[in-house]
Amino acid sequence: MNVNKVILVGRLTRDPEVRSTPSGQSVATIGMATNNYWTDKSGQKQERTEFHTVVLWGKLSEIAGQYLTKGQECYVEGRLQTRTYTGKDGVERKAVEIVGETMQLGSRAGQGGGGMSGGTRPMAAGAAAGAVVSKPAPREEEIQTINLYDDKKIKNEDVLF
Repeated sequence: MNVNKVILVGRLTRDPEVRSTPSGQSVATIGMATNNYWTDKSGQKQERTEFHTVVLWGKLSEIAGQYLTKGQECYVEGRLQTRTYTGKDGVERKAVEIVGETMQLGSRAGQGGGGMSGGTRPMAAGAAAGAVVSKPAPREEEIQTINLYDDKKIKNEDVLF
C-alpha cells in the first residue's frame, strides 16, 4: 500500500500568488509556516518552524486569491510532489511542494477564534496604489470546502514549471 497525504494547519507567510496557465487554468502558490513544539531532555521548551510551498489549482486557487492574506490561518490537505527545474544559473534543482486538494480558511492575523472575519484587503491588479476595498466576509457556514477532484483534470502542458 502507498500513501501520499499531507495535512497542514499553519499561517500564510505571504499573500497568495495567483496566475493562469497558457490554457487559462488558474494556479496559486502560497507559503505556509507550521510550528512544532517539544520539551528537550533538560526540560527546556523548544520550537521549530517549518516553511512549506503549497500549489493550488482551479477553484481552490481562485478562492485563495480572493480570501487568503499574509498571516491568516489555513488548513490544507494534499499530497507531496517533487519537481525538477533548471535555475537561472543553469544548475538543475529539485523542489518539494504540497499540491493542495482541500482547503479551509482560518482566522486572520491578529484575530483569535476560528473562521474568517471581516476586514480590508488590497484591490486586484490595476487598482490605484495603496487603495483598499472593504469586503464583508462570508459567514463560516457559507464557506465551502473545495475538493480538487471535483475540478477538471490538470494537463501536463498547463504546469508552468
